[in-house]
Amino acid sequence: MNSTVAAVSSNGVYSFTKPNRDSVTLLAGLGVEGDVHAGVTVKHRSRVAQDPTQPNLRQVHLIHQELFTELGQAGFDVSPGDLGEKITTEGIDLLGLPAGTLLHLGAEAVVEVTGLRNPCLQIDIFQDGLLKQVVGRAGDGTVVRKAGIMGVVRTGGVVRPGDGIKAVLPAEPHHRLERV
Repeated sequence: MNSTVAAVSSNGVYSFTKPNRDSVTLLAGLGVEGDVHAGVTVKHRSRVAQDPTQPNLRQVHLIHQELFTELGQAGFDVSPGDLGEKITTEGIDLLGLPAGTLLHLGAEAVVEVTGLRNPCLQIDIFQDGLLKQVVGRAGDGTVVRKAGIMGVVRTGGVVRPGDGIKAVLPAEPHHRLERV
């Protein structure tokens, strides 16, 4: 199966969900043009409160469409943009990528994968019980985060639904994704 962009979303104001768009423009070193979370330094409210000077490693949030299918089978109704992601993908194992992977999106844009999204309680406000579906524990007790990955924009460009995705892995040794 080819990897593609299933949907793109953005919002210029703070909100948990983001409306779908016909396209988004990624800006190198900043994120999604016009989105409230774009910037060189952190924009997520909880992180700004801790240290507003820390780098923004969460410029672009990506979630795999396959998660929505899984959540639907568990009785939840979740669609692209509902969990605040900016790019919804299909056909690529986002959670299995190593840190530093370069995701080529469409004709020009490149996003470097920085880590896993660490979901917060807002997910349960969106739909009660959803947090337990996207954060759990493996048999050995380690935390499993399924709510997507984060990245920074290395090369800007326009991204649209239907655009192809090509993953370029970093040099070995590969490092698993950690929460960012």
